[in-house]
Amino acid sequence: MKTLVVNETGALEVREIPKPKYNENQALVKTISCGICNGTDTKLIHQTFKGVGMDQYPLMLGHEGVGEVVEIGGNVTSYKIGDKVLLPFVDPDPELYGDLGSAWGAYSEYAVVNDAAAGGKDAPECAFAQTVLPEDIDAVDAAMIVTLREVLSSIKRFGIKENNSVAVFGCGPVGLTFIKFMSILGVHPIIAFDVVPEKMQEALSRGADYAFMSTECDVKKEIRTICPDGVDFVLDAVGMLPLINQSMEYVRDGGKMCCYGISPKTSMELDWSKAPYNWQLQFQQFPSKIEEGEATQQVISWIRAGIIDLKDYISDYFEFDHVLEAFDLLAERKISKKGIVVYK
Repeated sequence: MKTLVVNETGALEVREIPKPKYNENQALVKTISCGICNGTDTKLIHQTFKGVGMDQYPLMLGHEGVGEVVEIGGNVTSYKIGDKVLLPFVDPDPELYGDLGSAWGAYSEYAVVNDAAAGGKDAPECAFAQTVLPEDIDAVDAAMIVTLREVLSSIKRFGIKENNSVAVFGCGPVGLTFIKFMSILGVHPIIAFDVVPEKMQEALSRGADYAFMSTECDVKKEIRTICPDGVDFVLDAVGMLPLINQSMEYVRDGGKMCCYGISPKTSMELDWSKAPYNWQLQFQQFPSKIEEGEATQQVISWIRAGIIDLKDYISDYFEFDHVLEAFDLLAERKISKKGIVVYK
């Protein structure tokens, strides 16, 4: 099969490697699609993903995959041939791949899913998010569900609830998803900030009550005009560490600053001189796969009800033969929403 690999210099290449092996508790899938992640994939390419050292390169990339089950292990009961499944991975295998490591490896033509029922207490956590898609959900666009349920599970982990006030910084695909889901859940007011003018209307259309260009306004004044005591939550949806110190003046006493995703840098000087006396800082750097799996049905229910449309989040489709071109466009910021890599 072919797979997308990044080496220690950040260069991408498509390699020919053997199909992955699978055990009695696993199933082999043929990949249908994989979402391009501007967070994880980009940080791995730039060698800034926390916990991944240079000695672990080269790496197979990809973590937002959808595949069709083509073979099953003898103990598998949760999957059958033909099932469409979320989140297949390719693990490292020195026997098959030598020193080729894995950053989940879903940009591969074949991958593996685990049956949590067959594995029992020894099943890996990812098994609980490797869920079967209903037949009425488009399997190509379903790669977007991986991001959607990560966001929904993170909203719950942060403790954001109905009638809370939230200032959201960053209106890219992830930020807009947070805005949409929080609006559905009755979170208001939602105050959105970005540096791209086109994002203002998009944020409002997704459910934000207010949207401002952060480079053209007094952010503190706008927030305090709407919420005189400050907001319950400040949400960083772009991974900008300086925002933590900046947002100290935006949050109310007892409020929380929430950072979603892994920042390129892992240290900073924390200055809470302008913060209220009581506040919290919470990082959500890696979603719990159990919680992500539990969020799947709610996302699918919203899709079926027409509350969310997967195509609203997707701007580009690329055949796998053009995956390198897709990443060139990502680097040039020419993919406006989510890009999906499609396999024949």
